[in-house]
Parts: sequence; structure tokens; C-alpha cells
Amino acid sequence: MNRRTLLAATALLPFAPAARAQGVTITGAGASFPRPVYERWGQAARAEGIQLNYQSIGSGGGINQITNRTVDFGATDAPLPEAQLRERNLLQFPTVMGSVVLIVNLPGVADNALKLTPEVVADIFAGRITRWNDAKLAELNRDLRLPNLPVSPAYRADASGTTFVFTTYLSRVSEAWKNGPGAATSVQWPVGNGARGNEGVANAVRNTPGAIGYTENAYATVNRLITTQLRNKAGAFVTPTMPAFEAAARAADWTRPGFAADLVDLPGADVWPIVSPTFILLPTNPVAERVEASRTTMRFFDWAFRNGADAARRLEYIPVPDAVQNAVRGAWAQVRTPAGAAIWNA
Repeated sequence: MNRRTLLAATALLPFAPAARAQGVTITGAGASFPRPVYERWGQAARAEGIQLNYQSIGSGGGINQITNRTVDFGATDAPLPEAQLRERNLLQFPTVMGSVVLIVNLPGVADNALKLTPEVVADIFAGRITRWNDAKLAELNRDLRLPNLPVSPAYRADASGTTFVFTTYLSRVSEAWKNGPGAATSVQWPVGNGARGNEGVANAVRNTPGAIGYTENAYATVNRLITTQLRNKAGAFVTPTMPAFEAAARAADWTRPGFAADLVDLPGADVWPIVSPTFILLPTNPVAERVEASRTTMRFFDWAFRNGADAARRLEYIPVPDAVQNAVRGAWAQVRTPAGAAIWNA
């Protein structure tokens, strides 16, 4: 059994006691990027009396729903700026970090055999490279026999934090992309076909020979999709592995407002260049009838910080550092009930 098959199998193993307790239900909605780990944590937290209902609808939907207070928490991969957090009375904090990888469907090309450079990736998604036996790709991959197939890019059709992370990367490595489609949760893609959610992009690539897409690494791992090497800022070709993700995490600056650390295209020979935290949005002014839901949401993620790291790693996510977890608890302690009492006592 190879590493990817092993990861896919172990990711499905339970890590909590079989006993299930009834308790408070909390509802969240948003990013599909962290869905696998939130669902795994939710399964385990039932034993603690917490029932999680998480809807994977994309970061844009999660931001809208928590802004409208139709859920207990929102989830986004694209952090909100400090001004928007204040305007919407929201607290933002990270839960885990994940990596965005390139997935391909190329007959005869093995996992992590294909080499891509930032320039080539930008050219592919801009429609400037249209066939897999293009001279630029052939020069990078002299040891591979690339098929004479049309390049079929797949992208997120919904507003997506994964898209924000990926297009941020494209904007960092390509002036043409920065001045064209740019970086956002939803952009005007020059070429390709859209699909909803990380799940949709994964399925589109799996079902289309010649396809290439971007997805959170957990989806590539669990679905046994073919990923690629990518040349990083230091000029080294790296494969999407946990050590490469952790190398990026170590270089992050967590002191930015809203814990909005930037892990895209960082320097370092071992760094995977597309890594990002994923975030939770909570009201800073919960109404009286939703105070207990906010407290339970904090209790759920506190439990996950303390007990969920191993499950996160099995699903290819990177836990946030202990110091950041403690800073998040400090931020929770600033949230007050309508009567002025602290919701969270660290």
C-alpha cells in the first residue's frame, strides 16, 4: 500500500469513542476547503455533547450567512479585512492550515511526476498553453511522454476561498494575471470549465482526460488524484507533502489583524508555495438567544485545538501553532453577552 492509499484509508478511521451524547447543536456554513476535517472533528465531538451541522457551500456563502446571522458561525478561506470585521461585528480566527495543489488527469503520467513552473501554471489558466505536448511543458518534463491532448482547466464556479488562495498565488507570480483576472474569491476565468466546490473540481478533473485543476490537498489525497511538482520561490521543485506545508507554516506572521497570516509564495528551499489558513467567523455581538450557540462554537474549536491535531494531520491539514491557539482563546474572551458578561472564560 503506497503512502497516498494509506492516507486515504487512515483518514476514514474513527478517532473518538463510539459513545454518542446528545447535546447542543451548532450550525456553520462556508468553505469547502476545511470540510473533511470539520466533519471528522464533528463526529468525534458528539461524545462531548456537541452536535455539528456544517454546510459546505463555499467561502462566499459562509460570509453571507454569518453576516445575515442565519448560522452560528461562518467559514472562509479568504480572510476578511479588519474594516469589514468591525463593520459586520465579526471575530475571525484560524482553525487549521491547508495547501492548494494542482491536480491533473494525464494518461501515463504518475503521481507527482509532472513538473510545473509558476509561469507555466499562469499560462495554462490564462489559455496561452492549450495542449499538453506544448514545447514549454516538454522542456520541463524531458523524462515524461506527455500526451497530445488539449489542456482542459477546471476552476471553482462558486465564490471560493480556495480560488482566492490560488488566484493570489497566480497574481504573485504573474504580472499579466495580476493586471487581468486578479485575486478574488470569484474571477473571470479566461478559459476552462467551472464546477462547484472542491468536490466538483476534483470530480471534473477525474472524469476528463487532459484536465488540470486546483483543489485543497485533502481532496486530492482522499480521492487519490494525481498531483504535480511545483517550482517554488527559491527555484526548487517541491512535491505537495506535509514537511513542505509545515515549512511554509513556520515562516508565517500571525500578528496581522484577524490572524490573517499570509503563506503564499514564501521563500525557502523546502516550502510548498500555496498554503493558507482557513478561518471561522463569529459574531462579536451575539443576541441573547444565540449566546449559548456562540459559547458552544468556542467550546467545539477549543476541543478541536486540544484533541484534533492528529486527525487533521491524517487528512493532510496543518494544525495552527500552540501560541496562535492561545491567542485565539484570548480573542474569544473579549466577546460579551448583551448583559456585558464574558462568553468565554479561558
